[in-house]
Amino acid sequence: MRRLVAALAGAVTALAAVPLVLVAAAPSASAATSQFRGVNWARAGDNFTGEPLVLYGLSSSDSYATVRAKADAVLAGFERNLGANTVRLPINTASVGTAWWNSYTGVMDSATARGMKVILSFWDDGRASSGGRVTDTAAFNTMWNTVVAKYGADPLVYFEPMNEPAGYSAADWKNVAAAWLAARPSVPRNRVFISGSGLNQDIKTMCADSRFEGTYLSLHHYTFFSGAKTYDGWVNFLRDAIGTCADRTVIDEFGAPMDTGLNYDDTTSSDNFVRYFRATTQVLRELGMGSVYWPGIGGKITAGQNDDWYAMQKLQGSGTNLTLTTPNVTGAGRLRYAWGLTGTDPVPGNRLRNGGSGRCLDVPGAGTANNTQVAIYDCNGGTNQQWTGTSARELRVYGTKCLDARGRGTANGTPVVIYDCNGGTNQQWSVNGNGTVTGVASGRCLDVTQNGTANGTRIQLWDCTGGSNQSWSRA
Repeated sequence: MRRLVAALAGAVTALAAVPLVLVAAAPSASAATSQFRGVNWARAGDNFTGEPLVLYGLSSSDSYATVRAKADAVLAGFERNLGANTVRLPINTASVGTAWWNSYTGVMDSATARGMKVILSFWDDGRASSGGRVTDTAAFNTMWNTVVAKYGADPLVYFEPMNEPAGYSAADWKNVAAAWLAARPSVPRNRVFISGSGLNQDIKTMCADSRFEGTYLSLHHYTFFSGAKTYDGWVNFLRDAIGTCADRTVIDEFGAPMDTGLNYDDTTSSDNFVRYFRATTQVLRELGMGSVYWPGIGGKITAGQNDDWYAMQKLQGSGTNLTLTTPNVTGAGRLRYAWGLTGTDPVPGNRLRNGGSGRCLDVPGAGTANNTQVAIYDCNGGTNQQWTGTSARELRVYGTKCLDARGRGTANGTPVVIYDCNGGTNQQWSVNGNGTVTGVASGRCLDVTQNGTANGTRIQLWDCTGGSNQSWSRA
């Protein structure tokens, strides 16, 4: 992500490369792009660097096997907590073709082995490029030829020739992008993302150029690009930026603060970030557009933190024992809504999805007897997974039974059950912005016992730990 606009340069750098393998004309990418549900996995401190791209959570000393193991854990978290099926990864000339590249490919290989899509995007690295403009054509082409030689035959891997080509005029960037395509006829056009000019903001110019027929287009969309707006103002702004190109466009960077307690379910909010994020996710859903959130983890380092305040997930653990947690369940819920994974309207559903397992809070066997201990189970449309909040801070199921700390217990390990609603404080719950659900009487968290993820794992009260087994989101 580039947060300061670079000065635009006027001249174009010709990009020549040795063609790889000639193939028949590729099919068009023109169709709904909602198949891309993704997040960016970034380097700590952003991806603009002349150094090897060591993603957040990885170490430059990691072997391929270690990277693969760490990636397995991180990508599983993206899938489980968010429903993501795509990850966007940076490449640069300091990484590709090096010893680190041999390890770094463990991330790509982990993703494709899981069936996830991978978008590989070149970031300005100061070696092949300067200020959003390619200056070392040979290094740039060598990098891309190496990447295409390794992943060109993998249908799950997509290529974005350059992220935020801000050093070019729109006309010059079109020539550069067209040269990239012409030099690599082996790459199917429906596996290429052509960035909008500038900071990936102008896609309509690219969309109108016949040289890019059959490719996807990538758009970046942030509040700091254009200032504050009303909700309707953000809707209109984004729709105008997309124009008639929605069926080819993926917004592969957009984001908002996820660790400041903002409520992205608040339809009346006057906060610019809330308006922007609600409007963006609404337009994405209505237009059937794919998106890749910035960032899933990593990114710019916010003062006093070790990651980006926009991060949709927080990385926990050490070594290869890594887990992801969700700092703002309303933000994650809106992202899932944009992807068509929740509800048919902007209001989240009444299910409570656990962040650690991806399964929903469930009354086993659709039971109705008092003191039936609740559990997690695969999310479905059953009434035994529909939890309605009331003004009395109850969480009701079947309309008459309440989520209840059994025997008015407050201690760690107290079973959480259903019981006739009676107004007791042991039936009152706080659904918090950090994703926890806490008992009013106990102050303890709704907890999946022993960090379990299997169907039927029971729910209890426990001291709040920040673990993903205590993270819940509306679904």
